Amino acid sequence: MSVDVVTFGCRLNIYESETIRRAALEAGRSNLVVVNTCAVTQEATRQARQTIRRLRRDRPEAEIVVTGCAAQIDPAMFAEMPEVTEVIGNTEKMKPESWRPRDFGTDAFERVRVADIMAVEDTAPHMTDGYHEMARAFVQVQNGCDHRCTFCVIPYGRGPSRSVPMGAVVERIRNLVEEGCREVVLTGVDLTSYGDDLPGQPRLGRLVRTILKMVPELPRLRISSIDAVEADADLFAALAEEERLMPHLHISLQHGDDLILKRMKRRHSSRDAVAFCDEVRRLRPGVVLGADLIAGFPTETEVQARRNLDIVDACGLTHLHVFQYSPRPGTPAARMPQVPHELAKERAARLRAKAEDVFRRHLAGEIGRRHTALVESNGIGRTEGFTVVSLRRPAPIGGVIPVTIAGHDGRRLIAA
Repeated sequence: MSVDVVTFGCRLNIYESETIRRAALEAGRSNLVVVNTCAVTQEATRQARQTIRRLRRDRPEAEIVVTGCAAQIDPAMFAEMPEVTEVIGNTEKMKPESWRPRDFGTDAFERVRVADIMAVEDTAPHMTDGYHEMARAFVQVQNGCDHRCTFCVIPYGRGPSRSVPMGAVVERIRNLVEEGCREVVLTGVDLTSYGDDLPGQPRLGRLVRTILKMVPELPRLRISSIDAVEADADLFAALAEEERLMPHLHISLQHGDDLILKRMKRRHSSRDAVAFCDEVRRLRPGVVLGADLIAGFPTETEVQARRNLDIVDACGLTHLHVFQYSPRPGTPAARMPQVPHELAKERAARLRAKAEDVFRRHLAGEIGRRHTALVESNGIGRTEGFTVVSLRRPAPIGGVIPVTIAGHDGRRLIAA
């Protein structure tokens, strides 16, 4: 039997793709290709459509099922593609019964199973299954988003924010450690909104501290992208006091200019972002910080674009995810005065050059320092700050080993 999943987008999609693949295999599917789409940019949707056409040319006999955020938001667009066998929504894709073989009529819309994502209230047990990458596992503890940033369609692909109860998260992580997992990454769409829908409204920091207390055998815990304005006191305390919480944070920053942030309907200012990074660095010296930044947002002037560059140094950022703004139909930002495409492209290129510069400086600053690295594959590990390191000596996958940094090649550290 052959079940292949082509994944676009975030870590959450990668995690969910593994759950989909297992469910399809258990349902007895064969010669199936699942395209798990992303909707974060118009380009991501375009690439998904292009991939679907290529897959049909390469595998004319295969069934092609499209799911993910782009399919949830615009199922008709994919259903009308002659290459597509079926379209499955984000809620349905995580249900084992959705992957049982079906017979279809001639009507394209009989091939669409996409429910109203905004009506979803519960969090299914599958969310704590965990996705393994050798010694690391990703555990989804939250899904959906209640915010309405003017550029973003993801809430319409993922639905309202909902959280997995702490007890279920702890139990799953304990099981993963018993299976040999050495590092767990907590994932979600809006991770720092964790707990708002649970009894007592426990925050992300409490979840982190509870995991570390209840699963003392877990060597390393990470949290994925966070909204700094929602960081709670327990999360700050955990960063300061819990060595097993890795010193690496990725911030949903988006821009460095206050007026652009206001037009994005973000809930922080540039000053808030700098203060957060300064406080985290005070509590956890040596912490490595990354961020998402958008170039060419509507109405962005040259002065504002320079402030977007300046925020990188002001916050001391290392790992940058740079996006060139692309308008999404139906979003408020799509109706704002647009920056010309070529100018937005040039500003994104400048921001990526800045990202490369600060990353190289980070690599150079690590020379001579000692770290522990989680061995991910033969000859490759990651430091506590999530920087890739080439290992000189063989080490078992899953090992957490001491390393001294001797140099770098511009892309990764090199251990002595």
